[in-house]
Amino acid sequence: MSQLIPLRAHLDDSGLPHKEPAASPQSAGEPTDLREGAAMSLGRTITVPADEVSEAFARLQPYLPPYLRKIEPTPYNGLRFELAPFTGREERPTMPRAFYDDPTLRFVAEENDPREFRIREMADRVMSDLLEQADAAWRDAAYVADLKDTVRDAPDRWRAYEREAKALESAYAYLRTPEAAKEWPATLSRLIDAQDRTRTAAAAFDERAEEIARVHEKHLYADLGHAAALTQAGYLEATGWPIAPADDYGSSYYSAFNTHVPLTELVRRLIEQQDNHITKVGQLMGTATV
Repeated sequence: MSQLIPLRAHLDDSGLPHKEPAASPQSAGEPTDLREGAAMSLGRTITVPADEVSEAFARLQPYLPPYLRKIEPTPYNGLRFELAPFTGREERPTMPRAFYDDPTLRFVAEENDPREFRIREMADRVMSDLLEQADAAWRDAAYVADLKDTVRDAPDRWRAYEREAKALESAYAYLRTPEAAKEWPATLSRLIDAQDRTRTAAAAFDERAEEIARVHEKHLYADLGHAAALTQAGYLEATGWPIAPADDYGSSYYSAFNTHVPLTELVRRLIEQQDNHITKVGQLMGTATV
């Protein structure tokens, strides 16, 4: 956020400034109460008196957005804006065109009118910083809103995959028991069935996972990370979902060193390991294998 011209005016209960007598000049090296006003550097030191602060905010009144609840000073020569929550379905916050056309807010060179320069510079910075904060909040809200519309039945699909993956794990583990040797062909057949069901469940989850990945890609510049956005959307369990980069879905090649891949690829690798093991066992046994 760009630096703001600090204020020499208190804010009233509404959060907006009201006029008070300007503070007396500070002596060199004397501590300054930042909420009473302090100088800031704009290539040189400029102090905005209380009456100019009030004038700047008076001119801003027609352009302050309805989602602005309060403005308050910070200890670091800036302003903090309290905003109403965004749903993410509003229009994106932008500077009103009329702000630039307002004759009382257009740029004036400092050498031509120092007082007007300070007032207009402050008004511009207040609006710019307000809209920067609002835009960041809106982008996060839009990200969460899109996820809510996209995730839908992904939790059910993930749970279905987990059930099939657990059944596959059990079927594969059974191969190592003495009982499996007594019904080897049937044991292998049940394993193959479990592999197919797991593969199908993984593909179903990836259909939704790709859509989620597209939302992540669309909101790349939101402040929220993937896990945080899914959590705010109400899907706490989603932090454990394998969501690959959007462009990796539908790919036919993945590096063996890349583990951040679609679920179907993870399942393919698992089944390949299982089949290789079974083939080796069959060779050692001298029997036919899958």
